[in-house]
Order: sequence, then C-alpha cells, then structure tokens
Amino acid sequence: HRCSIDVRSRLLSRMRSMTRTKSWKESGVKNSSTIKDKSARSRWKERMKAKEEKKAMHEYERALKEEAAQQKEEKRKRAEERQKRKEENEKKSEIVQVIRNTSKLKRLSKKQWRSIRKT
Repeated sequence: HRCSIDVRSRLLSRMRSMTRTKSWKESGVKNSSTIKDKSARSRWKERMKAKEEKKAMHEYERALKEEAAQQKEEKRKRAEERQKRKEENEKKSEIVQVIRNTSKLKRLSKKQWRSIRKT
C-alpha cells in the first residue's frame, strides 16, 4: 500500500516537470501586466543627482589645481625678476677700473684673472 503512494508521487512530479520546461521560473503574472512602482524613477533621479554632484566636485578640484598652478607660475616669475634686478644692481655698484696697459695683465695671478671681466 505504501509503495503505491510513492509511485503516484513520482509520477506526479514527472508530469509537473514535463509541463514546466523552465523550473526556475515562477508561474503567474507576466511582466507587462504588473503594476510598476515609482521607485525606479526615484532611483534614476538619485543617480543623476549623484552624477551631477560628482561632476561639480571634479570641476571644483580642477579649478583648485589650476589656481595653485597659476600661483606657482606667478611666484616663479617674481623670483626671476628679483634675480634679474639683483644682478643689475650688482653690475651698477661695481667699481670698474679700465686696464689700458696690457703688460700688466701678464703679471696677474690666476685669482686676479678670475675677477677680471671682459667687456
């Protein structure tokens, strides 16, 4: 008697598997007839908002980097100008003595030669 129940249950399970080819799919309502909630729209808005925030952040970072680079360039230019003025002032303040007698040049030591500037 018990054997007949097992056979019947096996037969029923086979019949069910034969009628349903895709066992992982649930039977029921099709997607087109389901009621769609508005959560998909809100998620889309949230994603777009996050995207805009990210874009704004990148723009802000780019502006900061650009400003820092500009300040660095200005600082470099000021240093160059300061160096030029310093060299010009040194040239102005030098005491120059023209050597007309070239025989004196032959008697100069190496150290003295270094201090001589040709014009």
